[in-house]
Amino acid sequence: MKISVITVCYNSAPTIRNTFESILNQKYSNIEYIVVDGSSSDKTVPLIKEYEPKFSGRMKWISEPDNGLYDAMNKGIKIATGDVIGILNSDDYYISNDVLSCVVKAITKENLDSCYGNLLYIKNNKPYRYWRSGKLKSFKLGWMPPHPAFFVKKSVYDKYGSFRLDCGVNADYELMLRFLEVYNITTKWIDRIIVCMTAGGKSNNGFQSRIKAVNDDKIAWKVNNMKPYFFTLIIKRLSKIPQFFKAMYFYRKSKALNNVLAISTHSGLKLCMKNQT
Repeated sequence: MKISVITVCYNSAPTIRNTFESILNQKYSNIEYIVVDGSSSDKTVPLIKEYEPKFSGRMKWISEPDNGLYDAMNKGIKIATGDVIGILNSDDYYISNDVLSCVVKAITKENLDSCYGNLLYIKNNKPYRYWRSGKLKSFKLGWMPPHPAFFVKKSVYDKYGSFRLDCGVNADYELMLRFLEVYNITTKWIDRIIVCMTAGGKSNNGFQSRIKAVNDDKIAWKVNNMKPYFFTLIIKRLSKIPQFFKAMYFYRKSKALNNVLAISTHSGLKLCMKNQT
């Protein structure tokens, strides 16, 4: 099974090296790596060119203007040739070198359409939020998996479409709602951290952006001709609160902590690529 991993970037020179290294260190070798750059003006493109030979023909990349994050992701999906697609942002990284092996095992064992895992947010080189996904539930209960830890077969995108650009900053929420709730694609929870994600993002910066995120959530339901419960979007946001406390527990108790924190610099990245315990 071939996995296509897509990284969308724009002026990502300070962080994208770690993303590249986390892909290169994967034990699973049948990877197609697609980088979609939004015509960066910093050193992102030179870094892409520097790393391209290291992927030994497995990297494809383009650099051109786009209509935002999800338009760029759609470009990557369109040119992907893998059986399964994962999306890894340019300031994120896989927590260990066996992540993609676990994804392949989970999907092939039961011939699933998708799988998802857990997500650890990092801020100031420390665990900030720990998003433990849990088993599949209805989106009407405020549940959703973390998109960076969500892997889907290319055939699902071909059949049900990619990201809708009219859903704003929560186009990933709409896509997962459509795939899992509307079309009931098969999936499985991998109960382990899959991705470390740098805290921040368009839907998490400032009061106005949070209001917009709520409105975009409503659009996601509307375009699918569905209505959430009156409490759905409230619970969706309240469910984030325990994640901060879980991160504090993880910070204090996890045996893998030193590996996770090592990834703040390129030189330390390989320390975190040991098998997760």
